[in-house]
Amino acid sequence: MALTKSVTDILNGTIESVKSVLPFELTVDKPGLFNQPFDQHSVGVLIGMTGDVRGRIILNGDEQLFGRIGEGMFGVVLEGEMLESFAGELGNMIAGNLSTSIANSGYNMDITPPTVLVGHTKVYGFEKAFRLPIHVQNFGTLMAVLMVEV
Repeated sequence: MALTKSVTDILNGTIESVKSVLPFELTVDKPGLFNQPFDQHSVGVLIGMTGDVRGRIILNGDEQLFGRIGEGMFGVVLEGEMLESFAGELGNMIAGNLSTSIANSGYNMDITPPTVLVGHTKVYGFEKAFRLPIHVQNFGTLMAVLMVEV
């Protein structure tokens, strides 16, 4: 499959996955292309993609964003290790939903367990990546980063 089509399908699938997992009003900006490194400053979740489309997805936001999402979904204030665990599980839910949804487009994709990134982290090892800003109403911006291997 052509890289352009697969990237478009993954980006669209990511948007649909986030919309199906997060029960909040969302606004999605146009994706932007960038080169390495990806500079992460607060909380992120890295999930690998294997199969027909290989690469990584990072969901990045600040602690306040993940905390508000967790509280909005479960009615409980999350802090510390619970917040980090929730961030990993949220990434797992979104990536798992993405894997399932793009199967309907003819892709075979599996995901790796989530790796939670806390603090200032730089991610290298990719040629191109796409930033997809997702604004969660009254909570902040969740940055979805898609790194696809050619």
